[in-house]
Amino acid sequence: MKEEPARVDAFFFTLFFLGGVLLLDRVFRHYMPNRKNGFLLVIFPLLLSGGLVWGHAQLLEWWFAEESDYLELLESSFLYRWVFLGVVIQLLAVLAVVISKLAGQEELSRREGQLLQLSKDAELAQLRQQLQPHFLFNSLNSIHALVLASPQRAREMVLLLSDFLRGTLRSEGQSRISLSDELKYLGMYFDIEQVRFGHRLLVEMEVASEVESLKIPPLLVQPLVENAIKYGLYGTLGEVTIRVSCKKEENYLLITVENPFDSQDSGPEGIGFGLSSIERRLFLIFGRTDLLLKSAENNLFQVQLKLPLTA
Repeated sequence: MKEEPARVDAFFFTLFFLGGVLLLDRVFRHYMPNRKNGFLLVIFPLLLSGGLVWGHAQLLEWWFAEESDYLELLESSFLYRWVFLGVVIQLLAVLAVVISKLAGQEELSRREGQLLQLSKDAELAQLRQQLQPHFLFNSLNSIHALVLASPQRAREMVLLLSDFLRGTLRSEGQSRISLSDELKYLGMYFDIEQVRFGHRLLVEMEVASEVESLKIPPLLVQPLVENAIKYGLYGTLGEVTIRVSCKKEENYLLITVENPFDSQDSGPEGIGFGLSSIERRLFLIFGRTDLLLKSAENNLFQVQLKLPLTA
């Protein structure tokens, strides 16, 4: 083969090959063979490569119509070119299918992850929305009881309740707030409850200064305190002290709520809606079921939150 036909042959063969690759990419980008028509993965590359080699041969037969030696070589090499191009395009087709399958699996995993996260977010939002009415109904019942007996205390409680709800609404949509903000809302809650119970409710809070800036999920502590008040004050006439402590221990923020209870009463044995919702929220956020600990000893009921600082 002369030098010029060889260069032209190689040039156009490369162009036809690249054109075949682009066509193959377009086809498999919009249509991917499945198990039922998997034979197309073999037939299509074979027909495509044959068509490319035939088109290449037709073009060069016209281009070098006077070169009999080259035309004879072109004709004799037709089958070899077809086999070579067919094998290469077949491998590229298999590679395209594999890449497409992997990309599809990755996209499916990403969508499943998004759906799971949306489901978790929706359940978390539902749990938080359930906590608010749970507390609100108790407060409204107390206000109703105070309207006639003590109108001034009823007005005071309405204002405190308004401030509390306004503060908690500001935290809506936030996945984390500082512990100091959480304790500020807790202080408002205690003010509301002290209007209800007066001198009977005593509060002791011990908060290490190093933990005040730590971020926690909102409205985790208030249901614990509500549970403590429910089992500590309901059914008793004397003073009751609710103790809240916050400290750092290794890689955890420990929040402990304690209240006295009557060991003859079965009340503290149940965890109620508030604690069960906290357990569920902790599982959804951290994926663990060991972050809410409960104990009852010596007429003292204790609930402890262990919040991972690295999560």
